[in-house]
Amino acid sequence: MTVELVKHSASDSDVLWAARVSTAGEQSLEEVSKDPERSKGLINYLMRDRHGSPFEHNSMTFFISAPLFVFREFHRHRVGWSYNEESGRYRRLDPVFYVPAEERKLVQQGRPGKYEFVAGTPEQYKLVSEAMADSYRQSYAAYQEMLEAGVAREVARATLPVGLYSSMYATCNARSLMHFLGLRTQHEQAKVPSFPQREIEMVGELMEQRWASLMPLTHAAFNANGRIAP
Repeated sequence: MTVELVKHSASDSDVLWAARVSTAGEQSLEEVSKDPERSKGLINYLMRDRHGSPFEHNSMTFFISAPLFVFREFHRHRVGWSYNEESGRYRRLDPVFYVPAEERKLVQQGRPGKYEFVAGTPEQYKLVSEAMADSYRQSYAAYQEMLEAGVAREVARATLPVGLYSSMYATCNARSLMHFLGLRTQHEQAKVPSFPQREIEMVGELMEQRWASLMPLTHAAFNANGRIAP
Protein backbone atom coordinates (compact mmCIF):
# COMPACT_ATOMS: atom_id res chain seq x y z
CA MET A 1 0.00 0.00 0.00
CA THR A 2 1.21 3.52 -0.80
CA VAL A 3 0.18 6.61 1.16
CA GLU A 4 1.73 9.98 0.40
CA LEU A 5 0.80 13.23 2.12
CA VAL A 6 0.53 15.54 -0.89
CA LYS A 7 -0.37 18.78 0.87
CA HIS A 8 -1.79 19.94 4.15
CA SER A 9 -2.97 22.82 6.28
CA ALA A 10 -3.11 21.09 9.63
CA SER A 11 -1.66 21.82 13.05
CA ASP A 12 -2.69 21.63 16.69
CA SER A 13 -3.07 25.40 16.80
CA ASP A 14 -5.94 25.09 14.29
CA VAL A 15 -7.94 23.32 16.99
CA LEU A 16 -7.21 26.03 19.54
CA TRP A 17 -8.20 29.15 17.62
CA ALA A 18 -11.34 27.39 16.37
CA ALA A 19 -12.33 26.46 19.92
CA ARG A 20 -11.48 29.78 21.57
CA VAL A 21 -13.53 31.90 19.20
CA SER A 22 -16.58 30.86 21.23
CA THR A 23 -15.30 32.75 24.29
CA ALA A 24 -12.66 35.14 22.95
CA GLY A 25 -14.02 36.24 19.59
CA GLU A 26 -11.39 38.00 17.46
CA GLN A 27 -8.80 37.57 20.23
CA SER A 28 -8.75 33.88 19.35
CA LEU A 29 -6.56 34.82 16.38
CA GLU A 30 -3.69 35.15 18.82
CA GLU A 31 -3.60 31.36 19.04
CA VAL A 32 -2.33 31.16 15.46
CA SER A 33 1.16 32.25 16.49
CA LYS A 34 1.31 30.73 20.00
CA ASP A 35 2.87 27.42 20.98
CA PRO A 36 0.00 24.91 21.13
CA GLU A 37 1.87 22.89 23.76
CA ARG A 38 0.73 25.40 26.38
CA SER A 39 -2.91 24.51 25.63
CA LYS A 40 -2.75 20.76 25.26
CA GLY A 41 -5.14 20.47 28.21
CA LEU A 42 -7.81 22.24 26.16
CA ILE A 43 -7.28 19.84 23.26
CA ASN A 44 -7.67 16.90 25.62
CA TYR A 45 -10.83 18.43 27.11
CA LEU A 46 -12.36 18.94 23.67
CA MET A 47 -11.56 15.35 22.74
CA ARG A 48 -12.77 13.90 26.04
CA ASP A 49 -16.08 15.77 26.08
CA ARG A 50 -16.55 15.31 22.33
CA HIS A 51 -16.62 18.92 21.22
CA GLY A 52 -15.84 17.92 17.66
CA SER A 53 -16.15 20.95 15.40
CA PRO A 54 -12.78 22.56 16.34
CA PHE A 55 -11.08 19.49 14.86
CA GLU A 56 -12.56 20.23 11.43
CA HIS A 57 -10.66 23.46 10.66
CA ASN A 58 -7.73 21.77 8.91
CA SER A 59 -7.11 19.81 5.76
CA MET A 60 -4.93 16.93 4.58
CA THR A 61 -4.72 15.52 1.05
CA PHE A 62 -3.29 12.03 0.58
CA PHE A 63 -2.33 10.16 -2.58
CA ILE A 64 -3.21 6.52 -2.00
CA SER A 65 -2.50 3.44 -4.09
CA ALA A 66 -4.30 0.26 -3.05
CA PRO A 67 -6.44 -2.58 -4.45
CA LEU A 68 -9.93 -1.79 -5.67
CA PHE A 69 -11.54 -3.75 -2.83
CA VAL A 70 -9.85 -1.39 -0.35
CA PHE A 71 -11.27 1.66 -2.12
CA ARG A 72 -14.76 0.17 -2.15
CA GLU A 73 -14.60 0.04 1.66
CA PHE A 74 -12.85 3.42 1.85
CA HIS A 75 -15.60 5.22 -0.05
CA ARG A 76 -18.15 4.26 2.59
CA HIS A 77 -16.61 7.13 4.57
CA ARG A 78 -18.36 10.17 3.11
CA VAL A 79 -18.76 12.87 5.76
CA GLY A 80 -15.73 15.14 5.72
CA TRP A 81 -14.07 13.33 2.80
CA SER A 82 -13.46 14.20 -0.86
CA TYR A 83 -12.20 11.67 -3.42
CA ASN A 84 -10.89 11.63 -6.97
CA GLU A 85 -9.86 8.23 -8.33
CA GLU A 86 -8.18 7.18 -11.56
CA SER A 87 -10.67 6.05 -14.18
CA GLY A 88 -10.68 2.89 -16.26
CA ARG A 89 -12.89 4.74 -18.75
CA TYR A 90 -10.19 7.24 -19.63
CA ARG A 91 -6.88 5.42 -19.27
CA ARG A 92 -5.42 2.02 -19.95
CA LEU A 93 -5.09 0.31 -16.58
CA ASP A 94 -1.70 -1.06 -15.55
CA PRO A 95 -1.29 -4.74 -14.64
CA VAL A 96 -0.56 -4.20 -10.94
CA PHE A 97 -2.38 -6.67 -8.69
CA TYR A 98 -2.52 -7.56 -5.02
CA VAL A 99 -1.16 -10.84 -3.66
CA PRO A 100 -1.11 -11.18 0.16
CA ALA A 101 2.28 -11.33 1.83
CA GLU A 102 3.11 -14.44 3.83
CA GLU A 103 2.43 -12.68 7.12
CA ARG A 104 -1.17 -11.91 6.07
CA LYS A 105 -3.46 -14.16 8.15
CA LEU A 106 -5.57 -16.25 5.80
CA VAL A 107 -8.02 -18.28 7.87
CA GLN A 108 -11.18 -16.88 9.47
CA GLN A 109 -12.50 -18.54 12.60
CA GLY A 110 -15.73 -17.89 14.49
CA ARG A 111 -18.72 -15.86 13.36
CA PRO A 112 -19.21 -12.21 12.35
CA GLY A 113 -18.75 -9.96 15.37
CA LYS A 114 -16.65 -12.60 17.17
CA TYR A 115 -14.37 -13.98 14.52
CA GLU A 116 -10.61 -13.85 14.36
CA PHE A 117 -8.02 -14.51 11.71
CA VAL A 118 -5.16 -16.94 12.13
CA ALA A 119 -2.15 -17.77 10.03
CA GLY A 120 -2.62 -20.07 7.09
CA THR A 121 -0.52 -23.10 6.28
CA PRO A 122 2.27 -22.97 3.69
CA GLU A 123 -0.02 -24.98 1.42
CA GLN A 124 -2.82 -22.44 1.78
CA TYR A 125 -0.50 -19.53 1.07
CA LYS A 126 0.84 -21.33 -2.01
CA LEU A 127 -2.71 -21.94 -3.21
CA VAL A 128 -3.74 -18.31 -2.67
CA SER A 129 -0.71 -16.79 -4.38
CA GLU A 130 -0.77 -19.15 -7.36
CA ALA A 131 -4.55 -18.97 -7.87
CA MET A 132 -4.52 -15.19 -7.72
CA ALA A 133 -1.58 -14.88 -10.10
CA ASP A 134 -3.22 -17.24 -12.62
CA SER A 135 -6.51 -15.35 -12.42
CA TYR A 136 -4.79 -11.98 -12.82
CA ARG A 137 -2.82 -13.13 -15.88
CA GLN A 138 -5.94 -14.50 -17.53
CA SER A 139 -8.13 -11.47 -16.81
CA TYR A 140 -5.50 -8.95 -17.93
CA ALA A 141 -4.83 -10.91 -21.12
CA ALA A 142 -8.56 -10.76 -21.89
CA TYR A 143 -8.53 -7.03 -21.14
CA GLN A 144 -5.63 -6.45 -23.52
CA GLU A 145 -7.23 -8.57 -26.22
CA MET A 146 -10.43 -6.53 -26.09
CA LEU A 147 -8.57 -3.23 -26.21
CA GLU A 148 -6.52 -4.35 -29.21
CA ALA A 149 -9.75 -5.37 -30.95
CA GLY A 150 -11.07 -1.84 -30.54
CA VAL A 151 -13.40 -2.43 -27.59
CA ALA A 152 -13.90 0.67 -25.43
CA ARG A 153 -11.89 0.84 -22.22
CA GLU A 154 -15.06 1.26 -20.14
CA VAL A 155 -16.32 -2.09 -21.46
CA ALA A 156 -13.05 -4.02 -21.43
CA ARG A 157 -12.30 -3.13 -17.79
CA ALA A 158 -15.22 -5.28 -16.64
CA THR A 159 -13.02 -8.36 -16.91
CA LEU A 160 -10.56 -7.06 -14.31
CA PRO A 161 -10.81 -8.26 -10.67
CA VAL A 162 -10.99 -6.26 -7.45
CA GLY A 163 -7.37 -7.19 -6.71
CA LEU A 164 -6.29 -4.62 -9.32
CA TYR A 165 -4.51 -1.60 -7.89
CA SER A 166 -6.03 1.84 -8.31
CA SER A 167 -4.97 5.27 -7.09
CA MET A 168 -6.81 8.26 -5.71
CA TYR A 169 -6.55 11.55 -3.91
CA ALA A 170 -8.38 11.62 -0.59
CA THR A 171 -8.86 14.87 1.31
CA CYS A 172 -10.12 14.99 4.89
CA ASN A 173 -9.91 16.88 8.16
CA ALA A 174 -8.70 15.53 11.50
CA ARG A 175 -12.19 14.77 12.77
CA SER A 176 -13.14 12.71 9.73
CA LEU A 177 -9.76 10.95 9.80
CA MET A 178 -10.22 10.06 13.48
CA HIS A 179 -13.60 8.51 12.68
CA PHE A 180 -11.98 6.51 9.89
CA LEU A 181 -9.15 5.32 12.15
CA GLY A 182 -11.55 4.37 14.93
CA LEU A 183 -13.33 1.99 12.55
CA ARG A 184 -10.52 0.83 10.28
CA THR A 185 -7.66 0.12 12.69
CA GLN A 186 -7.20 -2.09 15.72
CA HIS A 187 -5.42 -0.50 18.66
CA GLU A 188 -4.77 -1.46 22.26
CA GLN A 189 -6.02 1.93 23.48
CA ALA A 190 -9.36 1.75 21.64
CA LYS A 191 -12.39 1.71 23.94
CA VAL A 192 -14.55 0.25 21.19
CA PRO A 193 -13.06 -2.77 19.38
CA SER A 194 -12.95 -2.80 15.61
CA PHE A 195 -12.36 -5.67 13.19
CA PRO A 196 -11.18 -4.10 9.93
CA GLN A 197 -9.94 -5.96 6.90
CA ARG A 198 -6.17 -5.99 7.17
CA GLU A 199 -5.53 -4.28 3.83
CA ILE A 200 -7.53 -1.14 4.63
CA GLU A 201 -5.98 -1.14 8.11
CA MET A 202 -2.54 -0.98 6.47
CA VAL A 203 -3.64 2.16 4.62
CA GLY A 204 -5.06 3.62 7.84
CA GLU A 205 -1.82 2.99 9.72
CA LEU A 206 0.18 4.87 7.10
CA MET A 207 -2.26 7.79 7.12
CA GLU A 208 -2.12 7.92 10.90
CA GLN A 209 1.67 8.18 10.86
CA ARG A 210 1.51 11.24 8.61
CA TRP A 211 -1.27 12.87 10.63
CA ALA A 212 0.47 12.25 13.97
CA SER A 213 3.51 14.19 12.78
CA LEU A 214 1.32 17.18 11.86
CA MET A 215 -0.93 17.27 14.93
CA PRO A 216 0.91 15.41 17.72
CA LEU A 217 -1.16 16.87 20.59
CA THR A 218 -4.44 16.03 18.87
CA HIS A 219 -3.18 12.54 18.06
CA ALA A 220 -2.11 11.98 21.67
CA ALA A 221 -5.51 13.13 22.95
CA PHE A 222 -7.23 10.80 20.46
CA ASN A 223 -5.31 7.85 21.88
CA ALA A 224 -5.69 8.93 25.50
CA ASN A 225 -9.47 9.12 25.13
CA GLY A 226 -10.03 5.70 23.64
CA ARG A 227 -9.59 6.53 19.95
CA ILE A 228 -13.18 7.72 19.61
CA ALA A 229 -13.72 10.59 17.19
CA PRO A 230 -15.18 13.65 18.93
